[in-house]
Amino acid sequence: MKFISWNVNGLRAVVNKGFKEIFESLDADFFCLQETKLQEGQIDLSFEGYESYWNYAEKKGYSGTAIFTKHQPLSVSCGIGIEEHDKEGRVITLEYDNFYLVTVYTPNSQDGLKRLSYRMQWEDDFLSYLKSLDGKKPVIFCGDLNVAHQEIDLKNPSSNRKNAGFTDEERAKMTTILSSGFTDSFRLLYPDLTGVYSWWSYRFNARKNNAGWRIDYFIVSDRIKNQIKEAKIHTDLFGSDHCPVELDMDL
Repeated sequence: MKFISWNVNGLRAVVNKGFKEIFESLDADFFCLQETKLQEGQIDLSFEGYESYWNYAEKKGYSGTAIFTKHQPLSVSCGIGIEEHDKEGRVITLEYDNFYLVTVYTPNSQDGLKRLSYRMQWEDDFLSYLKSLDGKKPVIFCGDLNVAHQEIDLKNPSSNRKNAGFTDEERAKMTTILSSGFTDSFRLLYPDLTGVYSWWSYRFNARKNNAGWRIDYFIVSDRIKNQIKEAKIHTDLFGSDHCPVELDMDL
């Protein structure tokens, strides 16, 4: 099965930049989106053979997630069951016979780390949610996690040490996730690969110079990590400040 995750940073804009062609060319079983920046009824987007599920933020033009799937789920849920977090449309969970698929858009700690304390609470609550799912059946979760875990995961680690997405606190929370029974699929297959990123600032010709960050992930329960066939980062696909990431699994 092929899974794709992409932070589109405004789906309506990306639809005008070749989204439909990219969607069809990737031909995924599951196509997860973050930062759709939509309200219900603001877009008419469908693909033959796919069902779609949406979670909208209460705030207009902000956050939001979606999943397109070829496979009818047993159940669908939005959010993690905590009102404070669930107003921003950040999580969708699809349940299948032998796994859960979760897409997530993790809160950004923002300039000046204004939202770092909220982010820390989010991290604890989201991990508790993942563990509750993992106690029932394996989990595959994906999305923009807004953290470069290790120095290998961004171009300029030394100058970004205290910036949102590369603080010690955020990185420690990612370490906690990965030590709680979960595996970073890309690093499992490519533990030492450098210079491969999934997000680039729009400023300073960052993408042209490949001054990027790897902050988009597919993470799976440890007990299914041996079913990972491939993990890819599609750096050649444009339309957003992020590129799509891929997971192929034998499920």
